[in-house]
Parts: sequence; C-alpha cells; structure tokens
Amino acid sequence: MPLALLALAAGGFGIGLTEFVIAGLLPEVATDLAVDEATAGWLISGYALSVAVGAILVTAAVSRWPRKQVLLGLMVLFVAGNLICAVAPTYDVMLAGRVVAALCHGAFFGIGSVVAAGLVAPERKAAAIATMFAGLTAANVLGVPLGTLLGQQLGWRSTFWAITVIGVVAMVAIASLVPATSPDEEPALPLRHELGAFRSRQVWLSLGVTVLGYGGMFGAFTYIAYTLTGVSGFSSGAVPWLLVLFGAGLVVGNTVGGRAADRSVARTLVVAMSLLVVVMAVFSVGASSKPLTLVALVLMGALGFATVPALQMRVMQHAGDAPTMASAANIAAFNVGNGFGAWIGGVTITAGLGYASPLWAGALVTTAGLLVLLVAEAQVRRQSSASKASGLSSSENLLAGQTRANTLPTTRSVAT
Repeated sequence: MPLALLALAAGGFGIGLTEFVIAGLLPEVATDLAVDEATAGWLISGYALSVAVGAILVTAAVSRWPRKQVLLGLMVLFVAGNLICAVAPTYDVMLAGRVVAALCHGAFFGIGSVVAAGLVAPERKAAAIATMFAGLTAANVLGVPLGTLLGQQLGWRSTFWAITVIGVVAMVAIASLVPATSPDEEPALPLRHELGAFRSRQVWLSLGVTVLGYGGMFGAFTYIAYTLTGVSGFSSGAVPWLLVLFGAGLVVGNTVGGRAADRSVARTLVVAMSLLVVVMAVFSVGASSKPLTLVALVLMGALGFATVPALQMRVMQHAGDAPTMASAANIAAFNVGNGFGAWIGGVTITAGLGYASPLWAGALVTTAGLLVLLVAEAQVRRQSSASKASGLSSSENLLAGQTRANTLPTTRSVAT
C-alpha cells in the first residue's frame, strides 16, 4: 500500500473529526457562547450545507491546478477554519470558522478519491479509495469519543486546538508522501471538460443512488440515541460506547466494501443496499431487544459504509475521463443525503410515530435508492448489449464486403 494513501487518510481523519465531534460538545459550546440549543445546532447543519456547496464551487475553482497543490491548499483552509473555532470569541465567529473548515471537505474527498485511485493498479482502485475513507471511519470510532472526552475535561476549545494540530500533521504528510503526479494522472483539464461529465445520465443516476441509498442509513443514525434510550432501554451513559460498536461496523464495512467493489461495483451496491434495507427493517420492529440492537448497530454501520467506496467508484467510472467534478459532486450528494435522511426521520418522530420510526423510514429511503440503482444497471446492460450487437453487425458487414471483394475477380475470370 502506498504511504501516500496514509497521508490522505490522515487528512480524512482530521476532516471527519471536525465534522462529527461538535455533536458531543454542543451543550458546552452553546453555554460558553450564550446561544440556545437550536442556534447551536447550526454549527452542525451549517457545516453540512457548506460541504455540499463547497464540494462543487471549490472543486470548480481549482480544476486546472495540480492536484497535490490543491490538496495542500485545502488543508491550509481546514487548519485556518479550526483555528478560528478554537479562538472564536462569539457564536458568529465560531460559525464562520465552521464554514471555512467545511469548504475544504467535499473538494478534499472528491479530489483525494481521484488521486488515491491513481496511486494503485486499476484492479485496486476501490480499495485505495476505501483506505482514504478509513480516516473518516477512524474519526468516528476513536476520534469522536476521545475528542468529546478532551473537550469535556479541558474545555471544548482544546478539542479544536487538537484538530488544528492534526490538520498541520496531515498537511506535512501530504507534502512529503503524495507524489506531485499520480502514475496515471492526466494533465489538468478545462472546467468545461470536467463539467461535461454531467451530460451522462449514469452520473446523475449515481448521484441519486448516493443521496437515497446513503441518506436512508444516515437518517436512521441521526436519531439513534433516542432509539437506544427510548426504545431499547439503554441508559444515556451507555450511548457513546454503543456508538463505538456502530463505528467498528463502519471500519469493517469500508474495508470489505472497497475490496468487493474492485471485483464488481454493481454487485457490491446491490447486495449491500439490499441487506441494509433488511437490517433497518428488522431493527425497527425489534429495537426493544437489547441483543438484537447490539447486532443491528454493527450491521447497520458495516452495510451502510460498505457502499461508500462503490458509490464513489461508480460515479467516477461513468464520468469517463473527467472524474474530478463528478467525484466532488458525489461527496456533495452524501451530504445532501445526510440532510434529507435526517429530515425524513425528524418528520416521522414529529408525527408521533415513535423513536423507532426513523429506522423503517430509512429502510424505505434506501429501498428507493436500490430501485434507482437497479434501473441504472438495467440501462447499462442494455447499452452494453446494443454496443455488442452493433459491433457484431459491423464485423458481419466487413466480412461480407471482404467476401464479395474476393469473389468478384473470380467471377470475372470465369466470364473471360
């Protein structure tokens, strides 16, 4: 495994940590900055919105720059954003710091996916992308609990100081280990060429699968603490450790999903999403059982994140020779899915359907994503069959022409 992949994973770890750790520190941040819970919540939703917007706009702005320089510039942006958060005297400054840090998120993972895929042989591209995303999963399993603990013991600002240091370390690692050009990296393409990827119907279908397929799982996860305490009967103090189980599932799913996607992207997505629907549906009706809840948490995390490398690979494959913007757009789609899934889950709870309702709602949303995937793959098969038939027809015509050409002189010879 190229060491450059570890450098990219380090950047992913820092970015994942700054995205998720704020949830565990929100009460302390709200109290210190003198805002209510709803206002403090914009530090999370505002970040997600900025990721979605930044993934497209920032990537478009840097499309002509060398990718290594772009990654380093994005890490500078990340460090600056978290430094602003660490010293923020007011809520408005804190929110601005979150926005600055978020702007690098989508572009980093989008461009990083292209760089990671270019560092390895074609048959290992999905596994390379999974290695980069392993930093994100590690942030969930280790970074968030430790970051929350640090913030609770030494003040929430200490966590953002630590994230700032992690950003500097990742930046040094990228500068030292990521090659100036990947082995198969193409020259920088004009933005118009990169945008041409969006003429592909399969790119749009891939983005739809990401929004729905991943959004269903995230919508269920958003309210999982309420499910665990209000339905499964666990204490609130047990929730962080239960989330470690979910995070362990993320790590396993990311690794296995990356390897499986290198064999078949379509099969990996169909199997993982189908099983995810079943797990969330069973979880929704059996959430009162603690043993079932423990198993379902691990499986939901594993199956949900097993789709990530394959989702990223699918959109890049169908983008052809212009994968950068499409890759970044897929990162935006993940965040749109996060917001959409969380909204759907909130609607079911507000409607009085209970704390298990986000689970079956998530199963329905992921089912919709699975249906879009099946339609997309059916179109791919039809196009492939049509291309083969067209190729066969051309070969037959060529052969017929050659036969006629060979027989004509013979005929003339006989006539003579």
